[in-house]
Amino acid sequence: MFFPTFNINYLIYMLPAIILSLIAQLYVNAKYSKWSRIPNRSGFSGVQVAQRLREHMGFYNLELKGTPGRLTDHYDPRNNVLSLSKDIAEGATVAAMAITAHEFGHAQQDQKNYLPMRFRTALVPLVNIGTSVGWILILIGLLLQMSNLAWLGIIAFSAGAIFSIATLPVELNASKRARQMLKSSGMVTSETEMKGVSQVLNAAALTYVAAVATSVLQLFYFASMIGGSKRRR
Repeated sequence: MFFPTFNINYLIYMLPAIILSLIAQLYVNAKYSKWSRIPNRSGFSGVQVAQRLREHMGFYNLELKGTPGRLTDHYDPRNNVLSLSKDIAEGATVAAMAITAHEFGHAQQDQKNYLPMRFRTALVPLVNIGTSVGWILILIGLLLQMSNLAWLGIIAFSAGAIFSIATLPVELNASKRARQMLKSSGMVTSETEMKGVSQVLNAAALTYVAAVATSVLQLFYFASMIGGSKRRR
C-alpha cells in the first residue's frame, strides 16, 4: 500500500512543477531555435564574442575551452575557465552571443566577489551530501515509524531547495550583466538584436524558476508524508 500511495501522491504534488518544466523546455527550445538561425550583426562567433568581452572587461586570465554536448556552456569559478559547447562556440548567431555573454556574466560575478554567487558556491558540498542522504533518511524514518529521523532527512534534503532558490538571483543577475556587456562593448546596437538576446536569456531563466518549483514541491511532498504518517499513528 505504501508505494502506490507514494507514487500517486507524488504525482499530485509534482504536477505543477512538471507542467512548468515542460513549458520552460518548450519555450527554451523555441527561442533558441529561432535566434540560433539569425546571424548577429557583428558576425562574431561565440568564441569571438568571448575573446572580445575578455578584452573589453580586462579578464585576461580567463581561460576559454570547449565542452561536449548541446547547451552545456558554463563558467567554472574554481579555475577561472569559461567552457563553450560547439554550437555556441562556432555559431555567429544572436543565440550564441547571448549565451556566451551570460557565462561572461558569471565570470564578472566571480571577479567582483558577487555575494549571492559566493553563497551558492558555498552550498555545493552541503547540497551534494543533503540530496544524497536526505531522502534515504526520510524513507527509513517512515518505514520504521521514526519521525525524528524522517524530519532529519527533511532538513538534509532542504539543502537542494535552498540551492535552487539561491541559484535564481545569480542567473538573473548574470543575464542582466550579459545585456550590459554586449551593449557597452558595441556588439549589440539594434533594438531587434537586443530583443533576441533578452528572449534567449529570459527563456533560460524560466528553467531555473521551474527548478525552484520542483525542489520546493518535493520538499513539501516529503513533509506531508511525515505529517500524515504521524497522524495515522
